[in-house]
Amino acid sequence: MKVAGLAGVLATFGPTYLASKSLARGAARVWRAILACRTAILGGHIETCDHCGTVRHVYHSCRNRHCPQCQTRAKEAWLAARRREMLPVPYFHLVFTLPHELNALLAATPKPLYENLFSAVSATLAGFAASPRHLGGVPAFSLVLHTWKQDLGRHVHLHALVAGGALAANGQWISPKKGFLFPVRALSQVFRGKFIAGIEALRSADRLPGLVATPADWQRLKQRLHTHDWVVYAKQPLGGPEAVLETLGRYTHRVAISNERILGIDGNDVLLRVRADPASGKKRTLHVPGTEFIDRFLQHVLPAGFKRIRHYGLLSPTRKKEALAAARAALNVPPPAPAVVESVAEFMQRVTCIEQARCPHCGIGQFRVVATLLPQRDPPKLRGPP
Repeated sequence: MKVAGLAGVLATFGPTYLASKSLARGAARVWRAILACRTAILGGHIETCDHCGTVRHVYHSCRNRHCPQCQTRAKEAWLAARRREMLPVPYFHLVFTLPHELNALLAATPKPLYENLFSAVSATLAGFAASPRHLGGVPAFSLVLHTWKQDLGRHVHLHALVAGGALAANGQWISPKKGFLFPVRALSQVFRGKFIAGIEALRSADRLPGLVATPADWQRLKQRLHTHDWVVYAKQPLGGPEAVLETLGRYTHRVAISNERILGIDGNDVLLRVRADPASGKKRTLHVPGTEFIDRFLQHVLPAGFKRIRHYGLLSPTRKKEALAAARAALNVPPPAPAVVESVAEFMQRVTCIEQARCPHCGIGQFRVVATLLPQRDPPKLRGPP
């Protein structure tokens, strides 16, 4: 069995896959980035130990958001910024899931439907928070888009991290009256209604494909959507800021597949570790044909420029500074400490508990940069679109 991460899978099965299929521009860009990540293609530098003379080559990362090698530092930097925005209240984790009857439509036109999903969920949460029956104020919440299941099948859902309370117009902080934030059954009904209304608007604007081109096609799909139970899952309150940050770190910068879950390549198959039973936490190994694995992975490449993490209410970028200051005043808590810029070396030592500059060979010397490796001007061309 050959051990390989995502880049190894693309390199092994890529020629066969590209011989029969072409890539969209965005998918081709992601493909090239993953293959080039931390290789001589992107350049880097040469370091030498000042004690024993050991030499090592350090190559640059691609920083593509779909690359499993490039998310740790991006996640940590993002969490550091969010840490300064946390309020000292319990937080709630909700998940809004689209029914699989929409998968064909999502595959044909992902961007408008993803936008519609964000719009429907944000309007639902903001509406419930504004209602005097529930909170009667402006909430603070973030939404994170995920599109996959463990086996890389399509499973489109939004994770919502919601502060437990809302800021009223009179400047008071209103906490939930009961042990939960909003009733999930009512949430699911309103969410379904808003999402279907959004599809109606997209059809009227001719922004959807032929799958729902005729009124009869659309009526059949709409009937199935109305009879389907739309799932809104609510977890127990997450607790204070540290618990929230731990949860955020698990969801915000997760990619469709991590290298740790790709166990290797066996003949024409990719061996993939998946959960056998979510309740027990047990794992099993799934055999997926290499070209099919690539197909499954590419369906989760997001449209260019699409933001999969968004903030609303008190966290909206247009009002965040003043709104959070007002919320802290209502909660009688001080402003956050000034942001601290962390060096790469400090970050690596904190996250990996390894002093990156110290030579692992002699354990005494420090690595010093002695030469720069320029990026390759003419890297290997990927068959397909530029």
